[in-house]
Amino acid sequence: MKRILFLSICIMMTFLLNAQGKHEDKPDRKTDKSGKYDRSLDFDYKVEKKSQVTINGKVVPYQVTAATLPVWDESGKAIAGVFYTYYKRTDVSDMSVRPIVFSFNGGPGTASVWMMLGYTGPRMLHIDDEGYPLQPYGLKDNPNSILDVADIVYVDPVNTGFSRPLEKDYPKDKFFGVNADIRYLADWINTFVNKYQRWASPKFLIGESYGTTRVSGLALELQGSHWMYLNGIILVSPTDLGIERDGPVSKALMLPYYAATAWYHKALAPDLLLKDLLDVLPEVEKFTIEEYLPALALGSSITAERYDALVKKVSRYSGLSEKVVRENNAVIQTGYFWKELLRERGYTVGRLDSRYLGIDSKDAGIRPEYNAELTTWLHEFTPAINLYLRDELGYKSDLDYNMFGPAYPWNNDNNNTGNNLRAAMAQNPFLHLMVQSGYYDGACDYFNAKYNLWQLDPNGKLKDRISWEGYRSGHMMYLRKEDLQAATAHLRKFILSSIPAANQPARYDR
Repeated sequence: MKRILFLSICIMMTFLLNAQGKHEDKPDRKTDKSGKYDRSLDFDYKVEKKSQVTINGKVVPYQVTAATLPVWDESGKAIAGVFYTYYKRTDVSDMSVRPIVFSFNGGPGTASVWMMLGYTGPRMLHIDDEGYPLQPYGLKDNPNSILDVADIVYVDPVNTGFSRPLEKDYPKDKFFGVNADIRYLADWINTFVNKYQRWASPKFLIGESYGTTRVSGLALELQGSHWMYLNGIILVSPTDLGIERDGPVSKALMLPYYAATAWYHKALAPDLLLKDLLDVLPEVEKFTIEEYLPALALGSSITAERYDALVKKVSRYSGLSEKVVRENNAVIQTGYFWKELLRERGYTVGRLDSRYLGIDSKDAGIRPEYNAELTTWLHEFTPAINLYLRDELGYKSDLDYNMFGPAYPWNNDNNNTGNNLRAAMAQNPFLHLMVQSGYYDGACDYFNAKYNLWQLDPNGKLKDRISWEGYRSGHMMYLRKEDLQAATAHLRKFILSSIPAANQPARYDR
């Protein structure tokens, strides 16, 4: 089966939340007799606030706007409202040279809060240097924000954040699917660019997790349907982008992530623990491609001698015993790995960030009882976004801010977003791509992200416009202070280097 890494995990997370009665698929406001909300999303309502932030030692003045723009159907009728938070630097006189970044998160049923208050925005949540929650809850300025080099729009797709359909019986097929999501959000971006007169600005999309599927598809949709050409796409912890990896490929590619996690928890052999992580991983990657994957392709035809050697190597690099590896036919499922690695110590490891530890009710079992990292992140982000929007900005709404909103069933048919991104880059010589991955991310792991790039650019003709960066943390690598500093520096460099010199033509030279 096609391996959709993060999508399946987020489906499980959302179903879990639904089971707890927190996010049912129903309106959370009263309706009038016509079936509309008694206080339907007001497209004229917005809040604006001016402030400033010090970034890299320099004061950056800005205005933040929180508001909602409509989504229209084919007849021109507004069918939903999409909430956004827009940060604009106010001391820029020529907006034609000022980049703008549209930011999306994942799920696909999650809001833009994660990168807004954890990564690129001028305000950030109160956490420790490794990303764990602190009390009292609160916010602080983000000295690493990218607002010094680009304006930023954080977009909440329908049913996330404060975004909602306008009718009780809304057409779900307009919103909840790979291609439907891309179509209506491309229309919405076009609406935003028109409203705020940003056609001349260099444009970038950044997506995290399922947001990488979204922005990869948007790159071609914006070009093809709105004639809007981008300068850059940033994929943070990317999904598989619809790129096929069935059979042995799917089974083998997780091993480097297992090795990184086992190294972090000191579960590898002593000689490997004496090495730095970045010295261990190339060795594991080489084994994965040159030995592990071909051996799995052999199936039962592999010789006993070669299979024994394979089991020893997989055990060595995964941190699991040879007995466990052999019992699983040398293929370790991710859920089992998260449960098994530290079983004897009484802990599970997190899916999205395996630095996080969990405690189950029993040590037996084949997967953890909960996501250790997700509960931590909800602990810190949920108070922060409500404090920021409702109290600090003064945005008034009867709605709950949906950290996870109902976006199911999600139609994943015809997911060609990786190929669409390649096509967009081929058609637009100005379009650049950067990928950011955390070594300890088990949902959208770093080695699968590399594999995406190998398949996305099979003949290597785009490689001068593609870059990849790795960090010593997980899915939200920016929650670790050291990685936040490095990752935002990489973003800043990417944005500035993806803008061509004045009057440079967009063409391929012979």
